[in-house]
Amino acid sequence: MPVSCSDHREAMLLLALKKRLAEGNLSPREQRDLEVEIRRLEERLKL
Repeated sequence: MPVSCSDHREAMLLLALKKRLAEGNLSPREQRDLEVEIRRLEERLKL
């Protein structure tokens, strides 16, 4: 299944955001912002 460059880039961004969230040491706002962005990317990538 071919993957476009933008899909690949978004998938890598999603992984980086999930890693950042898992590392912790975030303010409540940073955590909420990361969770929102992760959900947006998951919906975009249909995960």
